[in-house]
Order: sequence, then structure tokens, then C-alpha cells
Amino acid sequence: MKASEITEKITPAVESCGAFLVDVTVSPDNDIEIVIESKDDIVRMEDCVAIDKAFHEIWNQDEEDYALTVSSAGLDRPFKVLEQYRKAIGSKVVAKVKGGRKFIAELTAADAESVTLRYTAKVAIEGKKKKEEKEITETIPMLEVNSITYYISLD
Repeated sequence: MKASEITEKITPAVESCGAFLVDVTVSPDNDIEIVIESKDDIVRMEDCVAIDKAFHEIWNQDEEDYALTVSSAGLDRPFKVLEQYRKAIGSKVVAKVKGGRKFIAELTAADAESVTLRYTAKVAIEGKKKKEEKEITETIPMLEVNSITYYISLD
């Protein structure tokens, strides 16, 4: 089984649950992982069960000899697909970009080419000795983004 074939055949079942496909992986031992995320809400156990059932209706486990896991993307995993970025617009995120820079920002826009982030940083002001906090809006090309994840605060 190939990930592209699984993606093509399982996407309708994923979408019927109000979710979108984040990732499909197939190991050399035929361990298959399908990762989904809800379009509006959270992934419910019933959604994973429905996708598992749909998968088993398409592929016979006795003939294909596979192990299947269906799970949600999780808040702590980096975004992989554009739909995740779009869903997170308006949320606080942790951005890691090329060059080693890491910062917390609000995701304000996202498309296939770039993300736009708004954050506060201390910057040097001409004619002043002390740095001052300033709100910055920065558009970063996707090629420069190492990872973006939801910011999780335990406050």
C-alpha cells in the first residue's frame, strides 16, 4: 500500500467526519498511520472509529496484513498542511524560522507561499538609549519556516 493511494481513497471518509487529512504514513512493515484534524472543532473518538471502519471496508486486513492507527494531529505537533495554518489564524503560535529564531506570535494570515505573524519585541529606537516594545507584523515565506505549533500556556 502506498500513502498516496490511501490518501486518495480515504479522503472522502475523512471529509464526511468534518475533518481534513494531515498526514498518511506507511512503514516498511505496513504499519499505517492516518492523522486528521477537525475543520471546526476537535477530533472525536467517533470520527477516528468511522475512518477506521471506512478503511477496513476498502482494504481487507487479512489480505493486506497491515496495522492501522487513526489519530488527531495534536496541539503539540508542528503544522503540516495549509488547512492547519488557516484553522489557527487568530491563535497564538510558536514559530521557529531558519537562522534559529524562535518566538511567540499571533498567526494573522497564511497561504501556500507565506505566513503572517504579529508579535511584540523590544527594538532600538533612534535617539533613545533604552529599547522599547513595539508590535511587529512580519510575513515569512513558507520556505523560511522550520515549524509552527500552537502556543500552549498553563496559566
